[in-house]
Amino acid sequence: MLVYNATKQQFIDDVRANVIADAIENEVSRKLSRNSPRNEVASWENSLRFMMSVLLDEGIPASAGVAIEYNIPLTNRRVDFILTGKNDQREDSAVIIELKQWQTAEVTMKDAIVRTWLNGGMREKPHPSYQAWSYGALIEDYNETVRKDSIRLVPCAYLHNMKQGDAINDPFYANHTSRAPVFISPDALKLSRFLSQHIKYGDSSDIMYRIEHGVIKPSKNLADALSSMMQGNAEFLMIDEQKLVYETAVDLAHKASNGKKQCLIVKGGPGTGKSVVAINLLVELTNREMMTQYVSRNSAPREVFKKRLTGTRKKTHIDNLFKGSGSYVSAEPDTFHALIVDEAHRLNEKSGMYQNLGESQIKEIISASRFSIFFIDEAQRVTLKDVGTVEEVKRRADECDAEVHELELSSQFRCNGSDGYLAWLDHSLQVRTTANTDLDDIDYEFKVFDDPSELRKVILEKNRKANKARMVAGYCWPWASKKDKHAMDIVFPEYDFAAQWNLDDDGMLWAIADGSAEQVGCIHTCQGLEFDYVGVIIGDDFVIRDGRVVTDVAKRAGQDRSVHGYKKMLKEQPEHARAVADQIVKNTYRTLMTRGQKGCYLYATDRETREYFAAFANLQASLEHAELTQEAEALDGLHLPIVTREEAAPFERHVPVYDLNIAAGGFSEMQIADTNHWVELPDHIRVSPDLFVSRVVGESMNRRIPNGAWCLFRANPGGTRQGKVVVVQHRAIEDPDHGGSFTVKLYQSEKVEEYGAFVNQRIVLKPQTNAFGYKDIVLEDELEDLKVIGEFLSVL
Repeated sequence: MLVYNATKQQFIDDVRANVIADAIENEVSRKLSRNSPRNEVASWENSLRFMMSVLLDEGIPASAGVAIEYNIPLTNRRVDFILTGKNDQREDSAVIIELKQWQTAEVTMKDAIVRTWLNGGMREKPHPSYQAWSYGALIEDYNETVRKDSIRLVPCAYLHNMKQGDAINDPFYANHTSRAPVFISPDALKLSRFLSQHIKYGDSSDIMYRIEHGVIKPSKNLADALSSMMQGNAEFLMIDEQKLVYETAVDLAHKASNGKKQCLIVKGGPGTGKSVVAINLLVELTNREMMTQYVSRNSAPREVFKKRLTGTRKKTHIDNLFKGSGSYVSAEPDTFHALIVDEAHRLNEKSGMYQNLGESQIKEIISASRFSIFFIDEAQRVTLKDVGTVEEVKRRADECDAEVHELELSSQFRCNGSDGYLAWLDHSLQVRTTANTDLDDIDYEFKVFDDPSELRKVILEKNRKANKARMVAGYCWPWASKKDKHAMDIVFPEYDFAAQWNLDDDGMLWAIADGSAEQVGCIHTCQGLEFDYVGVIIGDDFVIRDGRVVTDVAKRAGQDRSVHGYKKMLKEQPEHARAVADQIVKNTYRTLMTRGQKGCYLYATDRETREYFAAFANLQASLEHAELTQEAEALDGLHLPIVTREEAAPFERHVPVYDLNIAAGGFSEMQIADTNHWVELPDHIRVSPDLFVSRVVGESMNRRIPNGAWCLFRANPGGTRQGKVVVVQHRAIEDPDHGGSFTVKLYQSEKVEEYGAFVNQRIVLKPQTNAFGYKDIVLEDELEDLKVIGEFLSVL
């Protein structure tokens, strides 16, 4: 998603007219469904004025592209500023510019981490050069179009308020500043020269459009990449807070080895990379010969990770890396250098089958290690016995005389990187009130089914591709098949639906087992894991009544241990018991509905509940229809029958509609296949495979072609072009109307005789206009590179 896109000249005009911040703010509100805080608007106003001054350099072409606030695919990270065009080798290039308001910086001893003054104090932040480089690396990694089309990505950073750059350019950061140079306030002219070196010619090939609409590579799954990660390969690029958490943890682990016990609390919602950072730390600290273990209360992620590592190293070694949270009841103090606790919100007070061993799992972990790190999302506490809160960790750390540090992860990598979906989910489940009251402009597939059999059919179809789609449900049905292998657990006879809970044979490996897509998982077998698509069945423990959520843990199956003890609590503290139980039910479905990286499909046993969620899904479908309508409006003025590629009779009754900018790149079967708009020509025009329709924009030909007119062209015409109106392309052309390397003009050539043949000596492309300021385009060099793309036939 892109918030602002224009030419350099248009950007400069918008800044000079004092409308740039308003334009961006409006687009943020429209596309991201959120209001921009005043400090964010002020940063646009400030930074973009500095960027305007930099771009005033005449060496940067007026038709270069400017993109602001580009959302990196599959994440919630946005690039501040991108300048696009062609370098001196005529290669497509995009310069990624990370803008900072910082005035000061201090060197740290952590890789790619600096200290700067923010929000009233000195804060540690990723170095801007690392940030710019990592954003470029992410775009290249995710976007197949960037790689296939060899679009050169050039990262840099501009700290326009900083006067002194010794710290930000300290040799300690040379590895990062060499990949992405950093410019400060006195370097404005240097930045201009840097940009003009990489963007020498205008953006004549819609680089940002191609990047924004490029083919996106499927996102990686942690379990699949685990074996490679354990061998030291960087499968996941850590960005922003992830890098800060990682480097801080490594630093604290070393401090704790020779000094006071250290404890780091890392807060983060679903998909923010908690487990990715945890596994990276396990690998790094182990490689540094620190005795380190990965710890989790829930056994499902541990068992999946172990299974993925089977065959790569000894079983004893694997088992020694991954441990349950109850493993430290009898551990001697400071036995381990580091214990990394994932899903720490699931920690229990005590250990053992009957939870009667030890004093506190949190205290035992902190006591057993010099350094402990707890990854926590309190909104994923899903049982009455979950005690993993930030405050509880702090309290136990104090008892162990450990120094406590807190950080937070916010970079979103699940749910297609959509913060909007997560905020909407909180709103719809009534966990908290958010501004995301609908699914407008949310790039995540959410569907509601009236028939669970249809939901299962879709999940099984999605699962055929990579075994990464599963059905899950609230624990509202008894597990009859645990004793009777032939019994069905979740049964809806009116829909001919019957399914078993995850097979006991698969145990905690249900999430990756072959054939397990037929079964239904619960919170205990999927928490801490992720799929491509998840189908969620909401039971009677969560219903909507008159628009309000009503939860009832009494509707849970008797075998569900997550609410064990509720009846006793209800007698002793009724209000507290209801509040806690309500939170558990909501947290359960919030967790289940965020397991899918690409989409969530929903069925609710209660009809009113289905209708409640379907209203959001139907709104999303209406919005998608509105987008198609808006797309059709882009063909405004084309008064001919318009059909899609699937509906067309190509070159029998219909011809394609091209953007002239795209057509100027040459025609191919792939382009024709990718063209979704086809028009039926009038009866008096004979249809042939070389015809196409396009819009001509500008006043340079207004005596024959009005500005914005839809015209019929013949592609790749043969014969003489003398005196004809044609679409031509040449590297030396920069059209005054659109800045592209192609133009629509009257063609005239001057020929000379060489070796008995006439060859072009000079080509003149003449405007036919009554508008002021248009001149002949004269070409005398490299005439063999001139391409005649199409011949103008008529205005439609």
